[in-house]
Amino acid sequence: MPTHQQTVRGPRHVELSGWGRTAPSVAEVDEVTTDARIAERVRDAGPRGVLARGLGRSYGDAAQNGGGVVLDMTGRRAVVSVDQATGVVEAQAGVSIDQLIRELLPHGWFVPVTPGTRQVTVGGAIASDVHGKNHHTHGSFGHHVEALTLLTADGVIRRLGPDDPLFWATVGGMGLTGVILRAAIRMTRVETSTVLVDTWRCPDLDSVLAEMADDDRYDYSVAWIDSLARGASLGRSVLTRGRFATVDELPAARRSRPLSFSASTRVTAPPIVPGGLLNRWSVAAFNEVWYRKAPKRREGEAQSVGTFFHPLDGVAEWNRIYGPRGLLQYQVLVPLDASDIIREVAETFSSNGLSSFLSVLKKMGPGNPGHLSFPRPGWTLALDVPAGDPAVGRLLDRLDESVIAAGGRSYFAKDARMRPETAHAMYPRLAEWNGVRGDVDPDGVFMSDLARRLQL
Repeated sequence: MPTHQQTVRGPRHVELSGWGRTAPSVAEVDEVTTDARIAERVRDAGPRGVLARGLGRSYGDAAQNGGGVVLDMTGRRAVVSVDQATGVVEAQAGVSIDQLIRELLPHGWFVPVTPGTRQVTVGGAIASDVHGKNHHTHGSFGHHVEALTLLTADGVIRRLGPDDPLFWATVGGMGLTGVILRAAIRMTRVETSTVLVDTWRCPDLDSVLAEMADDDRYDYSVAWIDSLARGASLGRSVLTRGRFATVDELPAARRSRPLSFSASTRVTAPPIVPGGLLNRWSVAAFNEVWYRKAPKRREGEAQSVGTFFHPLDGVAEWNRIYGPRGLLQYQVLVPLDASDIIREVAETFSSNGLSSFLSVLKKMGPGNPGHLSFPRPGWTLALDVPAGDPAVGRLLDRLDESVIAAGGRSYFAKDARMRPETAHAMYPRLAEWNGVRGDVDPDGVFMSDLARRLQL
């Protein structure tokens, strides 16, 4: 595997924010590359504590530590070993999903789970227990981690497996149990880098939910939702589902290079975008075009990995289009028998003209023992809205009450505005998690802005 090198700068004070750019804070950032340096910074963290950070793709304040120390892990990006027989990869925590795909897909291995961007590190994927379009069949990222190496507050480096409670406190634990140094991950065998995709245009929410109830026939599934559609068209959707093609299913001309992969950034959003560009009228116009251009039914379309899994990665810094105030993402999950809450969320956004540019619905599958892992069986709906309007926060607070009553939850990795009492109600195993965490970090050395805000 190739060796990656970079110039490492010394500690410096930097203003950091999440992908939503809503609540920046200043921390002392240190670009660490060795276990010894990480241990030193943890030992000398100071009263505001320390936190590891990857590529900064959590939407809110999960990877920030205002007034404290933040360890930039992106220099630790070595793929240590690959077992070509089993697909088990040992990778440092700063290795990105993009790097794993580029290095391993040509050898017939694909990441077991990928969120909507490749720009997420292994450490971040474990800490947030990310999920993708295949959660209903393959679970979350944590399901595929065979072991992880964690540096805890006492300076001890521990190798943890799924039989250890600290392993599951770390999977989904938002970086608050220690610094993930590296992990062993089971990759997925594929014959090609081509995805065969079926697309349906669904006229309303009931129809898309009915279609997705049968998702187990597909490895991957996601629905784009028109957040502004109302009345009989509420929740109209474009549903895309797929699986990797076999070599025999490729056109003859492509069978000589079945595992080729190429993905690049096509455009970059301008550094300054005026507020209000994404409003009810502009988003409604986009949604109309997007829905109408989708086929009523198309089966077996060949798509690349980038097109199917990570379309937004083709637009660098796309979060800028929400304007200088940034964006909020509201992602909720409710049990399968509580689809009425999904309807309530959709109706609230539609009736109040909340212009969500990106709205996606997924059916979720098996959960795992992670105390704070977001994914479990149910429906998850994620919607983006421009930040800055106090009325939006009040609406989301009311929706939180409905989600809690249904036994649902919101996602810490996407959150920027949840209240402490809401978080504690949504995650009933929080006290148990704190017990495991307290055994290895009784003084709360590992800390984040999110942990302070939610009183974790």
